[in-house]
Amino acid sequence: MGSQVKIPVIKPSLDNHEIEQVTKVINSGWVTQGPKVLEFEEMFAKFVGSKYAVAVSSCTTALHLSLLVNGVRSNDEVILPSHTFIATANAVAYCGATPVFVDIDPKTFNMDSDKIESAITPKTKAIIIVHQMGLPADIDRIMMIVKKYNLKVIEDAACAIGSEYKRRLVGSHSDTVCFSFHPRKVITTGDGGMISTNSEDIAVKLRLLRQHGMSVNDLARHNSKQVIVEEYPIIGYNYRLTDLQAAIGIGQVKKLPEIIRKRRELAENYNNAFSDGGFLIPPFIPEYANPNYQSYCVYLNQEGNIKRDNLMQCLLEKGIATRRGIMSVHREKPYRDISKHLDLKNSEYASDNAIILPLYPQMTMEEQEFVIDNIKRVFRV
Repeated sequence: MGSQVKIPVIKPSLDNHEIEQVTKVINSGWVTQGPKVLEFEEMFAKFVGSKYAVAVSSCTTALHLSLLVNGVRSNDEVILPSHTFIATANAVAYCGATPVFVDIDPKTFNMDSDKIESAITPKTKAIIIVHQMGLPADIDRIMMIVKKYNLKVIEDAACAIGSEYKRRLVGSHSDTVCFSFHPRKVITTGDGGMISTNSEDIAVKLRLLRQHGMSVNDLARHNSKQVIVEEYPIIGYNYRLTDLQAAIGIGQVKKLPEIIRKRRELAENYNNAFSDGGFLIPPFIPEYANPNYQSYCVYLNQEGNIKRDNLMQCLLEKGIATRRGIMSVHREKPYRDISKHLDLKNSEYASDNAIILPLYPQMTMEEQEFVIDNIKRVFRV
């Protein structure tokens, strides 16, 4: 297949349906946040089983607003895993608060709930639960700690749309659950995010904050039969989603069950191919979880005869893209000083010894077999 990448890590599931929907929005003349955003929010809330959903410009802005509505401010501490994309920690820093990193369970790649309590101090305000790579964390165990210490909780479900925790979709277990629609996620709007909540009060505050603190949104003002002069009672942000993006999102949610079904089918093929544990260790799935396989991530066996980066290079030369395991945020310059005393060896090991393999709904059996065969060929050399 040559050295040019022909099998990507992920490929968005976009087609002519999304093009048609975006064209309709363009022709309507309303392209910013408006009726399509409202429709997208209602559809999304219904899908995940929450009462409300609030669309925003990204999952990062979703996290930022969720922290703010939960009262996180300067000098507070927020507990989260280091084994996550840096945006999770950055959102804490936006609030003037300090991220406190906790190590992961090396089997699930999610925060080790047994290590959370030792990280709690009088300054701790909240815990961010990250459902890494679409595998739900053990929400109930962490919620017990949250209630015990009277803390706030935010779920970083950037990767977890359609994933199930104890047979319920992620999105309705707490009052601030943040999703991403970045192109590497299960569904996309080009970029964008959503916050699901069961709290009307939180939904109202989120909608106020996402649009400059404006007391009346553009859609309500447009539909009113009387002149409305808006006010700005608080300092807000420009974190809006556009109707162009929402039109794509509506089509994507309609496809979501089939997208997830296909991802699980492909993941099972990988599981079967690597089940002998000889050179790659497939992902561990706890009984409580049914993931969406936003990423298919495996460990390299310590006894293998090849390093992770060498395997990635060999596959790239065959036209197969891969990615390293999830980063460890505490290693990055902005967070090194506050983390140098912490034991985060499991996070570091996962970052250094895990590899994300290609997986996307359009992937053919021939493409997947090509990936599997080339991985096995590398280890036979």
